[in-house]
Amino acid sequence: MGGRVTRSLAQVFSHREASIALMILILFVALSFANEYFLSSRNLLNVGRQASVVAIVALGQALVIISRGLDLSVGSTLGLSAVSSAYVASVTGSQELALAAGLGAGLVVGVLNGLMVTRININPFIATLGMLSVARGVALLMTGGIPIPYTGWAQWLGAGRIGDVPFSLILLIVLVVVFHIFATRTRIGRNVYAIGDNPKAARLAGINIEGTRLLVYALCGMLAGLGGIILAGNLASASPDLGRGYELDVIAAVILGGAALSGGRGTMYGVLLGALLMALLSNAFVLLGISSHWQVVAKGLVIILAVGIDGLRRGRED
Repeated sequence: MGGRVTRSLAQVFSHREASIALMILILFVALSFANEYFLSSRNLLNVGRQASVVAIVALGQALVIISRGLDLSVGSTLGLSAVSSAYVASVTGSQELALAAGLGAGLVVGVLNGLMVTRININPFIATLGMLSVARGVALLMTGGIPIPYTGWAQWLGAGRIGDVPFSLILLIVLVVVFHIFATRTRIGRNVYAIGDNPKAARLAGINIEGTRLLVYALCGMLAGLGGIILAGNLASASPDLGRGYELDVIAAVILGGAALSGGRGTMYGVLLGALLMALLSNAFVLLGISSHWQVVAKGLVIILAVGIDGLRRGRED
């Protein structure tokens, strides 16, 4: 019995994920002694809420990175989707259409990214870097740079609670389970890993590489759209600048969670741990009264450290 439990845990958590979990535990203990408010239920739930948007978007980004891709446009997609959803809500008064518009805007951006990468063979870095600017520009053109008030379902998605637990955190947990099953228990999910591990072998095995990559970019865009709606709802306002810089947080969460930029490795549970670590670090800066400018420095160092450790490990394996 004990052996089966150990093997099950080993299947869920890799060495990198176990290391991140240990870092979270150490940070958790240190902050509990450093600040009396850290262990309050209000603060801990706030950490979960802060991690939820980054983690939801990072689930899609993880699939893209596992397939040897990259999506730098997710931050701008957040803003465009939020603005599109709020605009439709203000014009039509329909919350259903507004939700569909936000998800649809993210889906369109994701599909366009996928087509540029798979059909036109543009490098993912260049394709999504260009889309980062295009999506942000379209959001600015739609609003003239002026935020749009946004209430209704979006506000409940972003700030609503079931009991004392933020709904966005509950939604995150559900999505993590769903995407874990998708990535590990479905043929398409296993194809994503196969493509990232060895594209040539995957093609010889009859896997539709272009179609699979198009799908993961579409999913990434749609999850970014959902994140934009949640973020706008939490603020009760959709700004074209919403999500600026989120691409770094999302990529950091994926890499910290154990995914390799070279593809073929990563888990959805690792994404959750990576996003939680990033949220805890941000919370620590606030509670300890450290300048927010140092948060930007810390995030950059965390990304460099995570990628550096992965590079050193791959070098030893080779």
